[in-house]
Amino acid sequence: MPEQEKNFNVRDKIDMSRIKRRERTDKIFKTIFLIAGILSALMIILIFIFVGGKGIKPFLPGYEFGQQNLGKFLTGMTWRSDQNPPVYGAAFIVVNTLISAFLASVVSFPISVLTALFIVKIAPKKLRGFFTTVVELLAAIPSVVYGVFAAGKITKMVNSMAQHFGLTTHGGLSQLTVSILLAIMIFPTITSMAINAIAAVDKNLELGSLALGASKTQTNFKVVLSAAKSGIFAGLILGLGRAFGEATAVSMVAGNSMTGPTWNLFDITRTLTSTMLSGLKETSGLDYDIRFSVGIVLMIIVLITNFSIQLIKRSIGGVSHE
Repeated sequence: MPEQEKNFNVRDKIDMSRIKRRERTDKIFKTIFLIAGILSALMIILIFIFVGGKGIKPFLPGYEFGQQNLGKFLTGMTWRSDQNPPVYGAAFIVVNTLISAFLASVVSFPISVLTALFIVKIAPKKLRGFFTTVVELLAAIPSVVYGVFAAGKITKMVNSMAQHFGLTTHGGLSQLTVSILLAIMIFPTITSMAINAIAAVDKNLELGSLALGASKTQTNFKVVLSAAKSGIFAGLILGLGRAFGEATAVSMVAGNSMTGPTWNLFDITRTLTSTMLSGLKETSGLDYDIRFSVGIVLMIIVLITNFSIQLIKRSIGGVSHE
């Protein structure tokens, strides 16, 4: 008996030692994750402070290059930095940016979701890995490569389309070209998120739907997509974030219109990001600082858009996992 008690005590000590090691490991990783989260939040805060600090300067009294009118900046329909004095109106640029992003999402979002559904639920197993790799490769392509492709191919396609309708374009540089380009660029982002969301749907939901007499197609559209809506809309948010934030590729095909908004899809346009990029060739002055003001407007639009998508997501019914 004493020998057995001794063995039990040794085992208890070993178990307690293992438990303590696991608890220490958990605490270490929790601390690491906490530090990573704090650093991420600090980076976002620092970006907001930097851009906001630079962007608000032109509208403050005593600005060294002449105080600008905030109302005219927010409601203006002309952007002429080459005039003396220059005219900076961002309202039409905001509208152009929203139009481009909206058209891109209207084209790309349904195609991305259907592609993800095909890869996860319909495609043969041998093809799933291939299609997933293709989507990941598309996401890894640099923006400038998309821009070169758009300048060389999409512009020609849009120009031919315009001629077919008896219209003219500036060599294919147009709102439509920008929208098609953005639709291609946000496609892999939305698709990747949708693939993960659809793959995470509980298999029991599908089996229950099939058991109740629903077809495979009805189950995929009414059950699987509904259950995966959170991840799918998260992909839409990330995709729109890229559409709003893309600068290099868009600048290559937008044309940088001086007035607007651009309602004609075959006319040149100007977005917030292309406006910011075109004015950062200097390192100081009004024309430089005002680009940060455009950056503030862009960040506000991104926040409003994200909140709007969250509201839309909540208003759409889903399937409960409980």
